[in-house]
Parts: sequence; C-alpha cells; structure tokens
Amino acid sequence: MSDPMNALDRPEIAAHEGLWTRRFMLFLRAMAVLSLIKGLYHWAMVVGIGQGPFSAFETSSTAWQAATIYFAVIDLVAAVGLWLAAAWGGVVWLTASISMVAIELMFPQVYGGHIWVIVGELAMLVAYFVLTVAAARERPD
Repeated sequence: MSDPMNALDRPEIAAHEGLWTRRFMLFLRAMAVLSLIKGLYHWAMVVGIGQGPFSAFETSSTAWQAATIYFAVIDLVAAVGLWLAAAWGGVVWLTASISMVAIELMFPQVYGGHIWVIVGELAMLVAYFVLTVAAARERPD
C-alpha cells in the first residue's frame, strides 16, 4: 500500500519526475517558507512583539491595521498550501502577492509604496508562471 505523503521520497516515483517539476516543487517550498516568515512578521506587528508599551498596530491607521491583519492570515494560509503543493495554495499565494503589489502601487500611504517590494513580488510571480509552464510541458499527458 502506498503512502501519498511520501510519494516523492520513493526513488521509483522520483525517477519519473522531470527536472522542471523538481525545480517547481523546490520553488513552491521556498515560497512557502517566505510566506510563513511574512505571515509571522505581520502577526508580530499585530500582537506588538518587541515594540514596547505602545505597539505600532494600535497607533497606526485603520487601513494599515486592516492590511496587516489580511496579510497575517493570507500569508500563513498560502504557506501551508504551497508546502503541500496543493492547487489552492498557489491560488492563495497568487492572491496574496497580487494584493501586496496592488497595495504598494495604489495605496502607498498604507505601507510606504516600496518599489523593491513590487519588483520582488512581480519577479516571484513571473518565476511561478515560467516554472509552471515548464513543468507542465514535461508531463506525458
């Protein structure tokens, strides 16, 4: 009886996996770790870890508070989905990334409109789509 959670650890299964599929899985795991770090960072801002008696969350605007809570939740959900390589994980991650780009571009007063955040998110989106297409072309279907 096979265990689906260990399917990629078995050599006979891994032998049928292509190079681009392995790269795509590695990318998903890296994005899962990054999403986990981002989600925990946002939660640290919400609960005031390391901020002293007056937390930034309490003194910030309502827009900043709403965006921070949104990313605290969605980034952690995306991290789980990406780590499991579930289809919904990619969708949630894409939603979080596009949301961050939209907030940075259209509402710079919320997080400051940092161009490096926009460029980084867009680079990860392009990498995701390139790896998805490359991995899909390897399938014999």
